[in-house]
Amino acid sequence: MLLASLPEPKAAKCLTQSTCLCELLTDRLAALYKALPPSVDPLDIETVEAINWGLDSYSHKEDASAFPGKRALISFLSWFDYCDQLIKEAQKTTAVALAKAIHERFFIGVMEPQLMQTSEMGILTSTALLHRIVRQVTSNVLLQEMVFFILGEQREPETLAEMNRHPLRHRLIEHCDHISDEISIMTLRMFEHLLQKPNEHILYNLVLRNLEERNYTEYKPVCPEDKDVVENGQIAGAVDLEEDPLFTDISPDNTLSNQEWLSSSPPATPDHPKNDGKTEVHKIVNSFLCLVPDEAKSSYHVEGTGYDTYLRDAHRQFRDYCAICLRWEWPGSPKALEKCNLEATFFEGHFLKVLFDRMGRILDQPYDVNLQVTSVLSRLSLFPHPHIHEYLLDPYVNLASGCRSLFSVIVRVVGDLMVRIQRIQDFTPKLLLVRKRLLGLEPEGPMVDHITLLEGVIVLEEFCKELAAIAFVKYHASSTP
Repeated sequence: MLLASLPEPKAAKCLTQSTCLCELLTDRLAALYKALPPSVDPLDIETVEAINWGLDSYSHKEDASAFPGKRALISFLSWFDYCDQLIKEAQKTTAVALAKAIHERFFIGVMEPQLMQTSEMGILTSTALLHRIVRQVTSNVLLQEMVFFILGEQREPETLAEMNRHPLRHRLIEHCDHISDEISIMTLRMFEHLLQKPNEHILYNLVLRNLEERNYTEYKPVCPEDKDVVENGQIAGAVDLEEDPLFTDISPDNTLSNQEWLSSSPPATPDHPKNDGKTEVHKIVNSFLCLVPDEAKSSYHVEGTGYDTYLRDAHRQFRDYCAICLRWEWPGSPKALEKCNLEATFFEGHFLKVLFDRMGRILDQPYDVNLQVTSVLSRLSLFPHPHIHEYLLDPYVNLASGCRSLFSVIVRVVGDLMVRIQRIQDFTPKLLLVRKRLLGLEPEGPMVDHITLLEGVIVLEEFCKELAAIAFVKYHASSTP
């Protein structure tokens, strides 16, 4: 480690070009990976204690009582941690050479064939190991190579015809919608942790490159009368919730008072006029809160499950994301539509396509799958980029023909739900019972009919509250000087 950190360029050149350091380190990493028993439990990979190469200790007694393969797993993770720390401390030239060697000789040479296999057990184990090292990596240089390995280096907008351009990326995203729920959940977790890493290319490759031109919107030139504000302070031309057929049955418990909203709204100033074209935050929040109809809601029957419980988490998480994204110099407002190529065919990208498809099946999927899908979508919604905010959190965005947004996907789910509710006897009592069981407030008892749908409705209601909280927190942050 001392040799690798020598600042002299000549020393770095000698170390990387005239010695076998890169090969030796990488080959040992590959050997330790190959030594892992195929039977190692993916759950053990996920839950084994944090690994530090300098504090690795060996105990026959401990290993005898632990899970099979623990010693081999800790040896691999410890060596990966050593390589990660070495790259972190190394001189720049040395760090890049080491990271590229790991990319080529270990990621591509050893891990990729395991991730691309067809055996479900093999896929699950190799994805769990990938997830573990994604969580563990701290070196920016090694993280960059890991990101290029998983996602590729492409930055131009995706097309349906070229989704398979980077085969591993394509395969991993497809695994988010695998026939095996375990593989789907594990892969979604991996992407969720990847999105939390401080690397701009991750979000750009997965989502942003497809939103750059805002061609999910239909451009309508602004008329002079559209610039006026109606008497009640709402934006002219915006849809009133009370006139929207989706929101004709608004629960008083889910709306905030005018005074609460006034205290959080930005003042009207020349720099931030009230009629600046943005949909008012209270309309957006209420759109999400009122999306699930009252007869399908159960949270107001249980104490401590209101919308406000999400505000604290959303505030903390958004602050953390802002700190990560600050160096990426994202714009503060969307690209002007006049400068966008709206004629280009819009494709949301493979990643959002799979997430939206899974979201559309929320009423027919296992509870754990739904939790993970909504968790990834809420993570994406937290990013402080104006196009992500518009596409994922603005219910009033004027979608181009054939395009869908997160809100439009949820609207279709709610429409399906309203039809299916009519066929279920005692729907509301059953829904409340399932919620209380999930919260541990009721003991487990006889199986409830339509349990998958009922659990899906509960996740849907909670997700809408979470999106409302994120929208409010992001608006409040953008309007604070």
